Amino acid sequence: MSDVPDAVIVGAGVVGAACAYYASRAGLTVTVVDRGSVAAGTTGAGEGNLLVSDKEAGPELDLALLSTRLWRELAETLPPEIEYERKGGLVVAPDGAALTALRDFARGQAAAGVETHEIPADRLGDLEPHLAPGLAGGFLYPQDAQVQPAMAAAQLLRAARADVRLGQEVTGVLTDRRGAVRGVRTPRGDLHAPAVVNATGTWGAALAELAGVKLPVRPRRGFVLVTEPLPPGLVRHKVYAADYIADVASGSADLQSSAVVEGTPAGTVLIGATRERVGFDRTLSTEALRRLAAQATALFPVLSGVRAIRAYHGFRPYLPDHLPAIGADPRVPGLYHACGHEGAGIGLAPATGLLVAAALRGERPPLDTGPLRPDRFDDTEGDAW
Repeated sequence: MSDVPDAVIVGAGVVGAACAYYASRAGLTVTVVDRGSVAAGTTGAGEGNLLVSDKEAGPELDLALLSTRLWRELAETLPPEIEYERKGGLVVAPDGAALTALRDFARGQAAAGVETHEIPADRLGDLEPHLAPGLAGGFLYPQDAQVQPAMAAAQLLRAARADVRLGQEVTGVLTDRRGAVRGVRTPRGDLHAPAVVNATGTWGAALAELAGVKLPVRPRRGFVLVTEPLPPGLVRHKVYAADYIADVASGSADLQSSAVVEGTPAGTVLIGATRERVGFDRTLSTEALRRLAAQATALFPVLSGVRAIRAYHGFRPYLPDHLPAIGADPRVPGLYHACGHEGAGIGLAPATGLLVAAALRGERPPLDTGPLRPDRFDDTEGDAW
């Protein structure tokens, strides 16, 4: 039928929007369906980080470097409302041991194509005048950047000219007699298509289950503090302590916190990030907020007299090996996945969209997707979470 799209993308966050954008650019027609509004899930609760600085050499860094290039291209074509800022990241070390670890980490990244610059202790103040004294040094990552995530998702969808169906929950995945995908079911009717893309983020396991397969995506809660508007340039880069890198790579279920401090065009300062596996518990954690405030003021003592005007939280879609699931699912013909990015989904969205578009067209992807295969987990992984 002429009105049947080439694919239904489930999820109107930034990853689903990027999939729609690059599929459209590849000549495909898509329908995007979401039970809520645009960026109503993890995307809307994100800080907008586009980072290479926290990723060791490997598949995720390859995705991040590709996305870095794609975000620059998008910033030239999408409206300025996405607030793309190539502000750079500054990772600081409290002592010599941490600096040595950062140096080793940066050496591996540089070999993979990341631009890194070691900053001695006496030059940190040139980059961040309000940074706390006594730090051992740090590394500057000029490729780190930022966007306003909800606006980025909205503008990607607009540029894709996709058929967007909001407020429609997918309650089933339609298949034919051979088990191949033929669309999705919603309370407002069936949406037919020969391909379905699971871009539901933290809820990726539930959508996969509707299709009859297991994908062990689980939620990992995180909080962000927002300060009152402050003078421009108070915090110039995306600044965080070296222990943030270890927290990102950790699989611990316990509360972990390491300050990431950055300014916004509106003048507010965003302070993250915490991680903990508590299911979809939305209870406000005063302990998490206390830790963030203490760590942020340790990095920037000037913030000790600043008011926090609000706090918000979201759920990162976590997979056991810290890599997203991207591409065709060989267990169900016509099913594709684009989820499980944990806290890096906004940064990795363009590369994910490009890879999914290539998979939908049966074309060779621009990088090796073997480590990202959706069927790489056995049936017991994630059961104990």
